[in-house]
Amino acid sequence: MLHLALRMTAHRITALLAVACAVLGGAVLITATGVLAETGLRSHLPPGRLAGADVVVTADQRYRPDADLPVALPERATVPARLVGELGELPGVTAAVGDIGFPAALLRSGRTLPAGEDAGTAGHGWSSTRLLADPRIEGRAPADAHEIAVPAAAGLDVGTRVPAVVAGRPAAPYRVTAVVDAPEAGVYFADRTALRLAGRAAGAPGPRAGTVDLIGLRAAPGAGEDLAAVVRDQVAGTGLQVRTGGERGEAVAPGDGAARSLLVLLAGSLAGIVLLITGFVTAGALGVAVAGQRRDLALMRAVGATPRQIRRLAAAQSTVVAAVAVAPGLALGYLLADTFREALVDRGVLPAGLPLVLGPLPALATVLLTAAAVRLSAHCAAWRTSRMPATEAVAESRSEPRAPSPGRTTAGALLIVAASGLSAVPLFARTALGAAATSLAGIIAAIGLALAGPALVKAAGTAAVRRLRPGAPAPTWLALSNVRAYAQRLSGVVSPLAMAVVFVLTYTFAQTTVLAAATDDTRSGTLAQHRLTAPALGGLPAGTRSAVLGLPGVRAAEPVATTTVVWPYRQFGETESEAATASVLTPGAAAVLDLGVREGRLDRLTGNTVAVSSEVAGPRDAGPGREVRLVLGDGARVTARVVAVYSRGLGFGPVVLSRDLAAGHTTADPAAQSLLVRTDGSAAAGRALAAYAAAHPGLALTGTGSGATAGRDTPPEVWINLALVVVLIGYLLLSVANRIVAATAQRRTEIAALRLAGTTPRQILAMTRRESAVTTAAALAAGLALSALPLAFLGQGFLGRPWPAGPVWLLPLTAVTVAVTSFLTVELPTRRALRAAPAEVVRAA
Repeated sequence: MLHLALRMTAHRITALLAVACAVLGGAVLITATGVLAETGLRSHLPPGRLAGADVVVTADQRYRPDADLPVALPERATVPARLVGELGELPGVTAAVGDIGFPAALLRSGRTLPAGEDAGTAGHGWSSTRLLADPRIEGRAPADAHEIAVPAAAGLDVGTRVPAVVAGRPAAPYRVTAVVDAPEAGVYFADRTALRLAGRAAGAPGPRAGTVDLIGLRAAPGAGEDLAAVVRDQVAGTGLQVRTGGERGEAVAPGDGAARSLLVLLAGSLAGIVLLITGFVTAGALGVAVAGQRRDLALMRAVGATPRQIRRLAAAQSTVVAAVAVAPGLALGYLLADTFREALVDRGVLPAGLPLVLGPLPALATVLLTAAAVRLSAHCAAWRTSRMPATEAVAESRSEPRAPSPGRTTAGALLIVAASGLSAVPLFARTALGAAATSLAGIIAAIGLALAGPALVKAAGTAAVRRLRPGAPAPTWLALSNVRAYAQRLSGVVSPLAMAVVFVLTYTFAQTTVLAAATDDTRSGTLAQHRLTAPALGGLPAGTRSAVLGLPGVRAAEPVATTTVVWPYRQFGETESEAATASVLTPGAAAVLDLGVREGRLDRLTGNTVAVSSEVAGPRDAGPGREVRLVLGDGARVTARVVAVYSRGLGFGPVVLSRDLAAGHTTADPAAQSLLVRTDGSAAAGRALAAYAAAHPGLALTGTGSGATAGRDTPPEVWINLALVVVLIGYLLLSVANRIVAATAQRRTEIAALRLAGTTPRQILAMTRRESAVTTAAALAAGLALSALPLAFLGQGFLGRPWPAGPVWLLPLTAVTVAVTSFLTVELPTRRALRAAPAEVVRAA
């Protein structure tokens, strides 16, 4: 069977080239998706400043819902400080260090000096230097409250006095007693001073008193693994995590470690659409390839081949082609994954230190999925020919079935109807999930078109021929007759082109419409004209708000921060969990923000209270006065009372926390993240704010008109999805082009017969051009028709109008791309077929 398949493959190179391209592109996309998923599951950040610790004990930075993937928590959870002494007494421990991090920044000549990876956690106690890997230290440890050790990257010498902004306090002079040369070294204080500055000393006010961020243990030589096992037994049942080896990097910065979860979610969301389109394209290409071999398969049936042998032959031939194409696809998939990772790093979605995991599992999964898809598609494509009686199969090998399959047509119609119902979801759910239904509805409708396409094309061709005038040119009559007689062949070209149109329009406009709606929410809801931040200082210094309120023209100034919350809720009898960005506001936030409050009041945001978006308030029974259970960004489980319901949820998130509720549960002080400032709008007020920022090194003043208000920049998912559109459209168009070329090349005998009957080459070219025009018009009309309803519902649900937001030029660009693809992929193979002698072509057939 394999020998026969190889011989048949050698005579059908053009048709099987479309299959090879489909498999190649599919292998690239599936492999890249798999690499991203494996990286999210298995990759580790470098240990950085914890490289000298053999064992690291941290709080669990994951929320683990029932029957779902764990959710990474980006805010630092703490560990009881008393465990430092207990673990330090274990056998094999040579040093036990309770590490804490707090804001610290060094100043010189009106600028900040390098001091650790993140100014928000650059400050540490001196004992944390014992967690560094082979540090080179010049000088002595800080002894009093005005002494510090600085990293070598700061360029300071021992004995130098340098201003520093520490833990939100105004800049004060410190004397340098040591210079620490080690990767990611920070600013080090005397241990007692560090505890006081960070608010961690026993008896200090606040929920983090008597805690540390993590505990680092150094073990005697060769005792690391045994110590880790003992520590695990010691902390069993406490919810603490013991990390060794590559896992230590997750403890350095929980926010960076949480980025791995995004990769898993991203790969999961990509997998569905990638597999759907890959399967669709591969099945279509195999359909064209097997259709070109119907005569060969029918003759084999006539000489005694069984239906099973026919299907096995088609599957073996397709598997051979897939095996050749999948190898380079795997290699390109790994390269694409690396390119995609770099793009995510550039957008700030992933930390630069997170490496790709280049394991064999993605390649193995790709081979298995591709082989299954190819063999199943080949069996389906050869099913009709293998099941027909031998004489009927031979008779039909030069033509198509007179009537399209009723079952196939019905299934296609049902899918289109189902897609129409799904497209209405944005009317009831003004959320990212509701927008995703638009893209899914378009793809399902396009698949329905592929199934019902032959019946629709045949009906349209029959109607066109009946209305054709008697004096119509011969090429026009031939083109329309081919449309009617070869409806299945034409549908196989129209359907993927229509899918490309649907995919481009629904996927792109879904992203741009959600972005436009979110931007409109933030723009309309932001009353403040300016935002003041201090990322280089690790947060705004204390007293900044009071000083800003004293400037001329300033009407209001309120701190605004963001954090992450997980909201478990009941839906359809099951518990679902949504992780989302939440704003942290004060009772006076209404002076700088208008969230579109429908019920309740924002000035009641005190204590354990929240405000929720109207999009989730109804479905989750979270109206004013109700209590909701939330998991905060550090894993703390809280119960909060709803005091307001607002309408601008796309711009400000599904939930807003009071500052009292978030206090002590965020890595950075919520009061120090950013300050929204509303002025009287005068130029003098703007100049006063600019002068204040310029006079205080480390402060950054920006406007709020860009839509990046309240800490909510353009979501990275938008850029990720748009990049996905580009990649998938490239794959779709390449596969469609090869498919059209293969279908046109299989018409060599038909073209030769027309020439022997007296048709001139010019008339044949005119005929194929008219067929291309029909194909282009049908694909564009079908694509626009299938996209119209989902996009109308999307625009109505998100923008209050029956059309989406997005670039208008996308429509003509899509039309031109489809037209060029259709015409070139038919014109070039036709011209090549016209070069061959018609008599030899017919004789060879």
